[in-house]
Amino acid sequence: MEQGKKQQGKKHLLSVLLGSAVLLQTGCAISEAKASNYAQHPEGQAFIKELVSEGFAEADVRAVLAEASRQESILEAISRPAEKRLTWGEYRNIFIQPKRITRGVTFWQENAEALARAEKEYGVPAEYIVAIIGVETHYGRIMGKYRVVDALTTLGFDYPKRAKFFRGQLKEYFHMVKEEQIDPLSLKGSYAGAMGFGQFIPSSFRNFAVDFDGDGQRNIWTNKTDAIGSVANYFARHGWKQGGTVISDVKVDKNAEDSWFNDGLKPKLTLADWSARGVQARMPLASDQPATLMRLEKDGEFQHVLGLHNFYVITRYNHSRLYAMAVHELSQAVKAEYGKNKS
Repeated sequence: MEQGKKQQGKKHLLSVLLGSAVLLQTGCAISEAKASNYAQHPEGQAFIKELVSEGFAEADVRAVLAEASRQESILEAISRPAEKRLTWGEYRNIFIQPKRITRGVTFWQENAEALARAEKEYGVPAEYIVAIIGVETHYGRIMGKYRVVDALTTLGFDYPKRAKFFRGQLKEYFHMVKEEQIDPLSLKGSYAGAMGFGQFIPSSFRNFAVDFDGDGQRNIWTNKTDAIGSVANYFARHGWKQGGTVISDVKVDKNAEDSWFNDGLKPKLTLADWSARGVQARMPLASDQPATLMRLEKDGEFQHVLGLHNFYVITRYNHSRLYAMAVHELSQAVKAEYGKNKS
């Protein structure tokens, strides 16, 4: 099935979307005796009851859970995310590469109209939309190999550290595929259940995905226009300030305390507060702006940076300073090359 497209009336659409317990419409009989049958998992029973209370047929929910498979590679991957084990220099080398920059320019050129419209309607610069899609999926080239239902059940039932969150996402996924009329076993994504060009988790899809081309579908899997509009809407809904600065290099007093660099992602002090501590932004900025101070290691040396409000907005997409820095730097590199190609 072409991912993300509505499949009304087709036999392979799982009955969970239609409120029927007839499961043979999937084109295959669903086994009741799978080794990793999440329909039989202790937490699975409570999950089924919860969805039944929200209007789903028990047999349909049970059938999908029975078809889901535990994936050991998912549990291995989530235990060692790159954002937590790499330095800024190592992380940067993954994304700030000539090939990714060149392909970003091509993506921009091929989708210039949609990007310009998204920038106008949502106030989010085209280069940041391009950079998000570039970092997340290399412009659609790497959108994930796992069935979303496998990822969310594996993490929701067999990853205690964040099980509650992922069971919540699994519930959102059931609602999403019902609303969008998509076969729940058809969609693929990342090991964490993120989907499409911009890698939206189910709750993000339901809250922020948009039908940006007006065809009646929210298709972030194969429709670049919808993906572009959805990323822009996500940023706008998280408070992106049009024309706002993202980061500033700084001059840091030698008496800076280590705790200043590890005080969370959300800015708590203003530039005036930082100035009083001997931390001076290297660009002219309003002193009442909130900012967070960062120390980033690259090639054995440290770079000091102030992340402003829009930097924090980028971290709402992925709660990592390294991620937000990669998006920012890729956006600027693609913008520079795109400008050269236009002139």
